[in-house]
Amino acid sequence: MIVLKYFPEEPPSSSECPEDKIIYDPERGEYICLLTGEVIEERVIDERPEWRAFTPEERERRSRIGGPLTSTVHDRGLATAIDYTNKDATGKRLELSKRLKMQKLRKWQARSRIQSSIERNLAQAMNELDKLSDHLNLPKNVREEAARIYRRAVEKGLVRGRSIESVIAAAIYAACRELKVPRTLDEIARHTKSNRKDIARCYRLLLKELDIKVQTSDPIDFVPRIAHALGLSGAVMKKSAEILHKARELGVTAGKDPAGLAAAAVYIAALLLGERRTQKEIAHVAGVTEVTVRNRYKELAKELGIELPSQ
Repeated sequence: MIVLKYFPEEPPSSSECPEDKIIYDPERGEYICLLTGEVIEERVIDERPEWRAFTPEERERRSRIGGPLTSTVHDRGLATAIDYTNKDATGKRLELSKRLKMQKLRKWQARSRIQSSIERNLAQAMNELDKLSDHLNLPKNVREEAARIYRRAVEKGLVRGRSIESVIAAAIYAACRELKVPRTLDEIARHTKSNRKDIARCYRLLLKELDIKVQTSDPIDFVPRIAHALGLSGAVMKKSAEILHKARELGVTAGKDPAGLAAAAVYIAALLLGERRTQKEIAHVAGVTEVTVRNRYKELAKELGIELPSQ
């Protein structure tokens, strides 16, 4: 009997045998004490794969499991897909008869994935979610949360009689607010067929019916995005955050658009640190008007007593 000192999991404890004397027998699936020969545990399942991989790419290629479940696909990623390469396991091209057979199988497999009206609704909604998320450059966690919100809305019957585009846009906006990802309602409305008014109405409906708790938008969350788009340094971002912290303590930020406040703080910080950007550039990146930037930066400078260099 060959005994390997590999433990697929933590070895069991034994009052009579010290832990360093316990070995694992992979052939029998047993933990054995070297001092007494006692079988401490038997029928242990070795969960390791029987193949070896030395690189992440090789491990992914040899793995036999599918992708994780995701809410961003209408069937949660449980269904399989027939490849379009028309090649067999050895890489050889299939014969014409087999290619035609695989084409028919693909068609019926696609039809079998969507059978009910709810599945058709989810399939169309998830396509819209992917398209809108790509335009807004949203991270994966926001997409997942937006998909979960939309599924809950479908289960409660909130989508019936309403535009799928409006509800999906509202779900994305709610997910962004929940996860503190800075995206404005106007920005989301620019990339969808629905107008801002319809999206806002659906958003309020989701908050009420699904009991979603969101916090007010923090202007500081918009600062990194604006600064990165303008190529500003980390010192400007830090100075902008300090300005907004002081403004919040004085109550200057109450009732004002967070994107406009962030744009004004970035404008002031860039002026103070010698990394000048025009109000037009900052307003374009922040998604606000030049008038908003001008009014907000004058208010911040006045209330905080900031002396700006000549422009």
